[in-house]
Amino acid sequence: MVGALVVVFGLAIFMTRSSKDATEGTSVRQTGTVSVAGRALPPLPERGADTAVGRIAPTVSGADFKGDPVAIENDGRAKVVMFLAHWCPHCQAEVPVVQSWLAQNGAPAGVDLYSVSTGVDPSLPNYPPSQWLAREGWSVPVIADNAGDGTADAFGVNGFPFFVFVNSDGTVAARASGEIPIDQLTSSIRALR
Repeated sequence: MVGALVVVFGLAIFMTRSSKDATEGTSVRQTGTVSVAGRALPPLPERGADTAVGRIAPTVSGADFKGDPVAIENDGRAKVVMFLAHWCPHCQAEVPVVQSWLAQNGAPAGVDLYSVSTGVDPSLPNYPPSQWLAREGWSVPVIADNAGDGTADAFGVNGFPFFVFVNSDGTVAARASGEIPIDQLTSSIRALR
């Protein structure tokens, strides 16, 4: 019995060292540091007109899960920003649909796509978000929001997934919350100017 415990303990140490060696040099963070500039957008109303439409969208500087810089700036290009929460079943349904659409059609011409991983909570399902999006083959650049969800707050996110469509002049064209069909996504993208 003691011999078996020694073997199990030794195997555990070996596996821990092997696992550490395999990931050494690749630091993955589920949240990051973000810098948001500009006026925050109000939350998307449940009914009525979206008062954020026509306002200048905030700009964001942050990093992806590996720490590589990602910025959402007013650079003269139209944008779609998709806010995702790893624990959200609607996000889990929407990500593969959007990724399949991108794989079939490529990125839309003249429009930049971004995603923000936000609402991160290690106690909730489908954690960590970096592994979830990697499993989905997610090809859209990701900003890891800060632990206080600063980017989501600045864009008025009040549901998931959350989409913000931004015209090339930096103004908000539309916002949507929840799963949206691909035909609605593509028509919203085509409407960007």
